Amino acid sequence: MFDHTSRYYELETATLITAEGRHLSYKRRRFLPQAETLSRVLEMRVKEGDRLDTLAADLLGDPEQYWQICDANNAMNPFDLTAEIGRTLHIAQTQF
Repeated sequence: MFDHTSRYYELETATLITAEGRHLSYKRRRFLPQAETLSRVLEMRVKEGDRLDTLAADLLGDPEQYWQICDANNAMNPFDLTAEIGRTLHIAQTQF
């Protein structure tokens, strides 16, 4: 269902059985890892025009891995990370 590089790949799949007997499969909730526990490999400062997808493409080789930058910085909202020019972003070793 999810590619092995997806943040949802390793989540457990659960099943809900409705009152009518239908089986509904779903992924359990993903909790953010504690950024302090991730192996940081780089720090960088946000520049004018930076976007997480382009940073992820440049630094991690895949724009869809922007969520790894979010995880490394305890960010629930990706846009918060690039809103402030000069902010330090931590880049962690990839999680797959």
